Amino acid sequence: MRHSNLSQRCYDDPETLRLLASELDSVIAAGPAIPLEPGGWWHQYVCPEHHTELLFDELQADSGRYLCPHGCVLEGEPYHGAWLVFRHQAMARFALQAAAVHASSGERRYGDYGKGIIVAYARQFPLYPVHPDAQPWMLKGRAFHQALTEAIWATTLIRAYLLLADNGMDFDDAKDELAAFWEMLGRSMEQYHAILTVERNQPENNYTAWLNAALCCVYAAQGDNDSLVTVLERPGGIRRHIEIAIQGDGLEFEGSVYYHVFVLRAYLIAAEMLERIGLDGHSVRGNGNRSIEGMLDVLASIADDGGRLPAWHDGPYGRVPYGREIVEIFEIGYTTYHKADYLRVLRFYYKELNAGAGRKGSLEALLYGADIGDERADTLPATSAETTMSKSCLLPDSGFAVLRQRENPLSVTVDFGPHGGSHGHYDKLNVMMDAAGSPLSPDRGTVPYGSELKKSWYPSTPCHNTLSINGRSQAETAGRCLAYRSDAEGSFISMSANDAYEGVTFLRHVAVTGDYVIDWVQVRMQEEGTIDWWFHFLGEMDLNQGNWERHDEPASYGDRDGYQYVRGIAVMREQAMSASGDAASAVLQIRLDGLEQPSAGAAIAKPGVTAALIMPARTELSYVSSPGIATDPSVPMNGILLRQVGRETDIVAVYRFGLGELKLEWEPCAGADEGRILRVLGVSGNQTYNITEDGIKELNG
Repeated sequence: MRHSNLSQRCYDDPETLRLLASELDSVIAAGPAIPLEPGGWWHQYVCPEHHTELLFDELQADSGRYLCPHGCVLEGEPYHGAWLVFRHQAMARFALQAAAVHASSGERRYGDYGKGIIVAYARQFPLYPVHPDAQPWMLKGRAFHQALTEAIWATTLIRAYLLLADNGMDFDDAKDELAAFWEMLGRSMEQYHAILTVERNQPENNYTAWLNAALCCVYAAQGDNDSLVTVLERPGGIRRHIEIAIQGDGLEFEGSVYYHVFVLRAYLIAAEMLERIGLDGHSVRGNGNRSIEGMLDVLASIADDGGRLPAWHDGPYGRVPYGREIVEIFEIGYTTYHKADYLRVLRFYYKELNAGAGRKGSLEALLYGADIGDERADTLPATSAETTMSKSCLLPDSGFAVLRQRENPLSVTVDFGPHGGSHGHYDKLNVMMDAAGSPLSPDRGTVPYGSELKKSWYPSTPCHNTLSINGRSQAETAGRCLAYRSDAEGSFISMSANDAYEGVTFLRHVAVTGDYVIDWVQVRMQEEGTIDWWFHFLGEMDLNQGNWERHDEPASYGDRDGYQYVRGIAVMREQAMSASGDAASAVLQIRLDGLEQPSAGAAIAKPGVTAALIMPARTELSYVSSPGIATDPSVPMNGILLRQVGRETDIVAVYRFGLGELKLEWEPCAGADEGRILRVLGVSGNQTYNITEDGIKELNG
């Protein structure tokens, strides 16, 4: 739909068209009708026991029974209302798919099917009430609890309408109903926009981007060019929203990759409507990297080597509708800006959504994509090593850094920045790690609001690889980057989060060298307390190694702030660790199931990671489990908890890809300001580093 007439679109693949037409044939045969009831809130379509999203079959009628992937059967509200949201959204997507197939093939029956859905909604929409069951904080819709959901749904329907009209479909027999539909939508979206940006004084809200996008679509459908231009330039309009909702480094202000994609997609839909009247919406920008192109660039820079985007702060770890949104923005992005880095992200999400078929059969490719030189219809062209291997980057305004070194299969992301508002987590100085292009210790994402874990577990400090004090989550705060560098020797960052707890100085220094990840945590407290250091990972440890003592019953570590979800599996007590003076050490081997082998030339090709720890001698080291990544929290995620009672601690963790021997020696330098000396004795030889708050330097010998 980047082009008003799809007969002139860039991407043209007969097999994709055939597959999409075949899907529509199945839909038309099944005959789903638009619901006569308004939808509820999709976030409530979640199992209260397993916290997973319930199953939805877009061709199946409502049976009143809603199934969990683990076999639970739920009935009644709020599941029925949430199911209706999925049905309404599916009908809008059917309309858009029918419009695309009609425009590509010229077959009238597909156009008629899409038109039928649009006209049916035009006739039904005035009959939906302003939603009586919406929660008090919501901007209320008609077809849905939320005006936000209504805005997103409306953009899909109107894009379908415009595509059909552009390709000759006659709507004269329903012009009065459509005119009333557009009028009602426009009036309600303008009202919600005023409430949000003026009455509530929240023009930066992610809702604003979608209200603007919906208004652009409505005015395009009405042919009201003057109002369409107004949405671009007015207070609370598109240009102003880009200026206030996007950080100078290009990331949306909440620090959530999901909401970044969410807002970016709204901008792209608005730009598509502006193009219809000859305005270049893709070039709208604010200061710094505040632009559509900059927002795509920052996503490409933080994607892992495989192309996966992280789940920082609130957002799903993996979900089909989210994957489609990512594909859509990068198809449009590549067609518009022609940057090879975008292909790496597209390749990952097509593989995730459509396995070996890739783009073949994708509605997003047909609508928005370019012919990018596919050798086969199911592949994307290979990109150079320079674009498939990402580089280190610092997002100074958003407060994230990604540390990579080409020779090292391990890479690290750290979070030191602003809390993120209502979508933030209590996770300052959180460390996330990838191993050979696969997640090792990722941010787990978050579940829908209908799950109790949404607020009680996933934002909590114990859910993250950081530090908690006295069994409480951190305060809502921002840390600071004290130093950052990335060069041929390695990538390094030094950070502080001294307001995370009152009376606590919290520093963390992380480096990625050619062989190791080095992580040094420093804590100084005014009063004695319990210090907990967390590292959660996707994998398992062999408890037969390292003198682990299994618990007869799962151990508990607290009853609030996320601690209630952590269970102890085993403990390595002080006497089981290697001790030297006031310090203890331990070596852990984490086996990573399903990990792809590293590239040719890597020194160790065993699927695992070895971690060596140095900690105070009084530390208790526990092996724990907790609710897993948000895709399925019922599958536990394992982890390590280091707990000590005292007023200060220094903890050093060194990670190496592969399973093998690893020993650390740690000592202060002679001068008080000269940092520490770390000696790493591993299978590939011995290395010595001088670590300070300003950086890390490898020494000879």
